[in-house]
Amino acid sequence: MIRFGVVGTNWITERLLEAAAQVEGFELTAVYSRTEDKANAFADQYQAALRFTNLEEMATSDGLDAVYIATPNTFHAEQAELFLRNGKHVLCEKPLAANGAEVRRMIDTAKEHGVLLMEAMKSTLVPSFKMVQSHLHKIGPVRKYVASYCQYSSRYDKYKEGIVLNAFKPDLANGALMDLGVYCLYPLITLFGEPKQVQSQAMMLESGVDGQGSVILNYDEMEAVVTYSKISNSHVPSEIMGERGSIIIDKIGSPEQAEIRYNDGTVEKLTAEQVYPSMYYEVEEFVNLIQQGKKESDMNTYERSYVTMQVMDQIRQQIGLVFPND
Repeated sequence: MIRFGVVGTNWITERLLEAAAQVEGFELTAVYSRTEDKANAFADQYQAALRFTNLEEMATSDGLDAVYIATPNTFHAEQAELFLRNGKHVLCEKPLAANGAEVRRMIDTAKEHGVLLMEAMKSTLVPSFKMVQSHLHKIGPVRKYVASYCQYSSRYDKYKEGIVLNAFKPDLANGALMDLGVYCLYPLITLFGEPKQVQSQAMMLESGVDGQGSVILNYDEMEAVVTYSKISNSHVPSEIMGERGSIIIDKIGSPEQAEIRYNDGTVEKLTAEQVYPSMYYEVEEFVNLIQQGKKESDMNTYERSYVTMQVMDQIRQQIGLVFPND
């Protein structure tokens, strides 16, 4: 069994634990929260024996092997490095950090201390995405990648009332790019590597974060168009266009259905059966890597996390999105 601790007691941690309960080899043993009452309540709910309100004490505890970090983005690097230095494996929520320099430092720390670090990017580990990846050659030379993740945030209603919640605070390294845009960019870089050129624009909110944005990314023989928003909804699928056909993906952030539509009108379903919740697959990958003694995922690699964050750094520089971590 791999003994896990969680840092962050929010809804995303609850989702992960619900999925992880079905992963063989996962055991929750420790919970961190800033307040003792919250740590105890959360630990009681999920039957974790250890409760912490001090991260240093948690990182040095011999009661856990690995940790899942789901705190605001601005804290990811500092917290992850603390656990990595103390020999704990780290599964860290996306985006891995607030900027590329932090990601590079996290990777170097993981390598130095011989432990596993992985970005919790679920969408590249679900069965349907792996089907897309293995069938990509069928559509011929790829000419265009179009991905959209636009989801109206309930927190935007509060924002319009004058209440700025965490999702719209630059001090926490948040905003539409960090929350949703990354889901469009990470699969792109997984499939096609680093772009040659990045051009972006965004609608900035008074709080200092981006409410929505668009990016064009150029490659030698193709281009990518990415749109994301937290202030409007979109219901269009994402698409990879090749000279012999197109791959249609229902939801780029959590693919479940995909198909190839060939130029001759035939359709090939690419959907693989997804038995478990989407977050199950990232936990399964992480646990398997630890059990096999591996220090890096073959899918959510260090290079992909680093390049994705470098691209996001370029976008932020172009749109004027600045974080304290910079």
